[in-house]
Amino acid sequence: MVSPIFETESSSLELEVVNMTKSLIVKFFWGSIIGLVAGLVLMGVTAALAISNDVFVMSGPDVTGIRSGVLSWALLGLMALAVFVLLLAAAAHFVAWIGAVLNTAHLPDKTWLVVLLVVGLLGFVFVATIAYVIAGPDGFKATEEASAPPLADSAPQQMPVSTMTWPGQSS
Repeated sequence: MVSPIFETESSSLELEVVNMTKSLIVKFFWGSIIGLVAGLVLMGVTAALAISNDVFVMSGPDVTGIRSGVLSWALLGLMALAVFVLLLAAAAHFVAWIGAVLNTAHLPDKTWLVVLLVVGLLGFVFVATIAYVIAGPDGFKATEEASAPPLADSAPQQMPVSTMTWPGQSS
């Protein structure tokens, strides 16, 4: 559904509404898990390479400096990339949790909504999201099924031709 909200003579700004279905929430969740694993692996490998190549200047257990060189800058760049990937994974996981909370708000029974909201606000967003991914209902599917008119039989109903009117035609 696209609706213009601001129009000028030369341009218009349009918003698109995307329904957060359970399948989309599951995709965000698994994407965040993949990003988390990739970021941690990249961070671990670059840290191991930096330590093994004496990139860090150590004074006992403390890092007091970084030896300058091509390898040092490349490894620091990869560590920065790993941090960026971890931040994106955290954002994707947060979006999945918010989507799960908003999706369950459409259900007539608000138990899932309350559980997801309380557990997430207590700091256990991962636990809340994984519980929803494993066992949570799809609020949009339940809303669509409830609003669909019941069919008496499986055959489609046809109106007589004489009672049909077309746009612009008077009855």
